[in-house]
Amino acid sequence: MIDLPIPDEKVLARRQEIANALLRIVPDGVVADRATLTAYDSDALNGYRQIPLVCVLPRNAQQVSAVLSFAARENIRIVPRGAGTSLSGGALPLADGILLSLTRMNNILDIDYENRCVVVQPGVTNAGVTRAVEARGFYYAPDPSSQIACTIGGNVAENSGGIHCLKYGLTTHNLMGVELVLINGERVRIGGKHAGDCGLDILGVIAGSEGLLGVVTEATLRILPRAPVTRTFLIAFADTESAARAVGEIIADGIVPAALEFMDRRCVDAVEAFCAPGYPPGAEAILIIELDGMEVEAEDVCRRVSAIAARNHAISSRECASAEERTRVWSGRKAAFAAMGRLQPDMLCMDGTIPRRALPFVLGEIAAMSERYGLGCCNVFHAGDGNLHPLIVFDVMKDDELERAEAFGAEILKLCVKVGGVLTGEHGVGVEKKALMGEMFSPTDLGQQERLKCAFDARGLLNPGKVFPILHACVEQGHMHVRNGRIPFANLPRM
Repeated sequence: MIDLPIPDEKVLARRQEIANALLRIVPDGVVADRATLTAYDSDALNGYRQIPLVCVLPRNAQQVSAVLSFAARENIRIVPRGAGTSLSGGALPLADGILLSLTRMNNILDIDYENRCVVVQPGVTNAGVTRAVEARGFYYAPDPSSQIACTIGGNVAENSGGIHCLKYGLTTHNLMGVELVLINGERVRIGGKHAGDCGLDILGVIAGSEGLLGVVTEATLRILPRAPVTRTFLIAFADTESAARAVGEIIADGIVPAALEFMDRRCVDAVEAFCAPGYPPGAEAILIIELDGMEVEAEDVCRRVSAIAARNHAISSRECASAEERTRVWSGRKAAFAAMGRLQPDMLCMDGTIPRRALPFVLGEIAAMSERYGLGCCNVFHAGDGNLHPLIVFDVMKDDELERAEAFGAEILKLCVKVGGVLTGEHGVGVEKKALMGEMFSPTDLGQQERLKCAFDARGLLNPGKVFPILHACVEQGHMHVRNGRIPFANLPRM
């Protein structure tokens, strides 16, 4: 079971006083009544809810800065929140904490085609970035399944990926700069439109920091021109092992598809019943492969992929004949999570990454675990980079099914680490995986990470209870020590 920090009763007693103080900062954006706060009591991690002390919805970076400064001055915990689509509990509120919702900061501030970048506020949706530039033939590459809802601020916090992350990278590979508000209210700029940076790679630290270091109020994102040619294949196999071997051979042959996705039979059947994308009936596994580039390059790669599929006993292979068919095929993949509702009312979406060579073994082990725990599990994942998303379906209202689902998920993640993988590929650690951090990191590793956290947030006010099993007290550790409440990184430009 997941635990969060014990609420501070003194802070709870000050609810109205705190709400009134926040109203002076954000006059039209404070939610304090419990009935309305229930809309903010969870994110997409199944089975856990917590009504926050108060929710504040700033409209600009100045208000964010003032809210954080107030929280630091009054020693009040604060949890940043985007659209609430986090699958790891990263935005789970605290009973004695301010929930800082950034959804009203949803403006695109600048589109710079010459430098191939856009500057956005954190509440802009992922899909909204592409919509803003697609008329000029550009797009934003990271594309999570929740892209119509998830926001850029959350994408930066979790280092989100998507179906095109194999070739074009995660958020961190497409993030050029941020404006960050520190816990004491200071606003700093890190990176920007210019290529490269000197000194410490602070931008690399911010991407994937899960709201523990500061609050992103602006992001500069790289946009890419659409490839001249895009070709999409739907390949079916009689068994999951053959599909997994084909994945390994494609990458080993030097082919880097724009996307390479895997779905097993149970997932395919649920998706077909949900939105009818036209997947091959009777297949135990399918691969959706997107290849892009110049015409000659795409033609050569298509021939090589078809040969690899044939060598691995594919039972069918077809290329999408139109843009409409391609959209339909991908809509089924993106609807996989929603389709699980046809099987059970609740779902845990796991997120571990393994070496591609381990795919056949790990998929077999997951099937055995599913039998042992007595719970259904559908496999849909980014096969090209081994980023698994086993979908464990259950009913939280039945007996101990939530506890069994969590134990099942934990065993999957431990297996990922055991075969040489990692605990998370793109969903983050949050509260879901923090108890498993010791499976992957030594006490020394965790200690170094904690010291970095403490360099930014000495009192642990930003998103406490997330990522670390236990956040030990910050201690003086050379240059990582916080002096007089300020971060000792002289090269951070300040606002």
